[in-house]
Amino acid sequence: MNQLRTLFFALSALLLNTALAAAQTAKPAAEAPKPSGSVATSWQKVPIPPLHQFKPQEPRRIELPNGMVIFLQEDHELPVIDGTIRIRGGSREEPAEKVGLVSVYADVWRTGGTHSKTGDELDDFLEAHAARVESSDNADSTFLSWSSLKENFDQVFPVVLDLLENPEFRQNKLDLTKQQLASFISRRNDDLDEIAQRESAKLGYGADNPYARTAEYYTIEAITREDLLQWHKRTLAPVNMILGMVGDFDSAAMEQKLRQAFGSMPKGEKFVPAQVPFRGPTPGIYFVEKSDVNQSAIQMVDLGIERRNPDYYSVEVMNELFGGGFSSRLFVSIRTRQGLAYSVGGGVSAAFDHLGITHFAMGTKSGSTAAGIDALRKEMDKLINGTVKADELKRAKDAILNSFIFEFDSKEKVLAERMRYEFYGFPPDFLERYRAGIEKVTPADIDRVARKYIHPEKMAVLVVGNAKDFDRDLSTFGKVTTIDISIPEKKKGK
Repeated sequence: MNQLRTLFFALSALLLNTALAAAQTAKPAAEAPKPSGSVATSWQKVPIPPLHQFKPQEPRRIELPNGMVIFLQEDHELPVIDGTIRIRGGSREEPAEKVGLVSVYADVWRTGGTHSKTGDELDDFLEAHAARVESSDNADSTFLSWSSLKENFDQVFPVVLDLLENPEFRQNKLDLTKQQLASFISRRNDDLDEIAQRESAKLGYGADNPYARTAEYYTIEAITREDLLQWHKRTLAPVNMILGMVGDFDSAAMEQKLRQAFGSMPKGEKFVPAQVPFRGPTPGIYFVEKSDVNQSAIQMVDLGIERRNPDYYSVEVMNELFGGGFSSRLFVSIRTRQGLAYSVGGGVSAAFDHLGITHFAMGTKSGSTAAGIDALRKEMDKLINGTVKADELKRAKDAILNSFIFEFDSKEKVLAERMRYEFYGFPPDFLERYRAGIEKVTPADIDRVARKYIHPEKMAVLVVGNAKDFDRDLSTFGKVTTIDISIPEKKKGK
């Protein structure tokens, strides 16, 4: 051991001497330039090159004779194939006495299995093939999506077709889903922000509006297996379906498979969306008591706009400038400078085919609730009555455009957006139009849309919190309407 240690030190010394000798004989390196005494250039003056033209790879669009639209997006990076079928008809069309029906339908569609296989048997089959098939829903659609390895596509895709054509909606899975939803209902008043989001939507749209309704114990209990079968029959038709696929496949070969699978299906009856009225909020102060917290959730709401509105791009920039991020007016003033908020932000929402919500939200400690409302209103007044500066407009536009690409940085995201445009009837090049629209916005545009769409006097102001700890009584803002959020066991009047 001592001989090895001696040998190690001898070799180390030899290497060190060699390195020193090389350093002494090497040519001296060029001296670093001496500082001239000038100040370094500010980062704000570093030239920023213009953004590259945004031209994503468009998926191939195919329309079958029966009205079904298919989008194929090749992506050979991984040996995987993903697909999604979007079907017209969602929770906004379900009857008021059975709110939750579409959510139950979407869950039991998959877990209930098919005529030939239970949902549990499908689980085992898909797990063995490293694949998934899932169903889901939203306000205007239901979805059936899947993912599989390329080599297993021909085994997994028949499961999708079987679920489309032969769903079973087994009673035991329906009962399980209803129990789970009842459990969610029982816990819906646990979270401060969840209460604020739910009740502010009711104030903005109206409690009976399909975009704001909530499921209750009695509406879930009223849902039957026959309801699910009838919903499936009502909505599932090629004329109501948009299929998007992305992955490692040849488009020509995949088109042939899909034509064979769907081409012979009867067209069906086109689903007519519900005509939803929007009455807007009744102005005033609304309060939900939650005595077990030391914070307040503040929501100020009004009706927003549709995305087809010609002011859409100006509103988008205004939202970013006023309440969209860390550099927005609300964040800098209320959170950073005044220290009144944990979180603050919002804007005028623009939905695809209906009015969105104008929504400003703030989270603060109980002892600064009234001060927070004052601060929000003050900033709104400054926006409405003031003038937007060129530098803050540029900052907002840069924030939107520089982050825009990350929302569509994969072929899968581009495909999903293209499917949305097809579903809502938007032009195929809406992505490209978006950038051009944002770039054209001027300070005068922001001033104009702020005055046009932000009306503090028309807003409903909701506060969820612990009243005994507030810095001022809410009645100093006007008449206070208390909202009862207790969970009813049965419908009122029964």
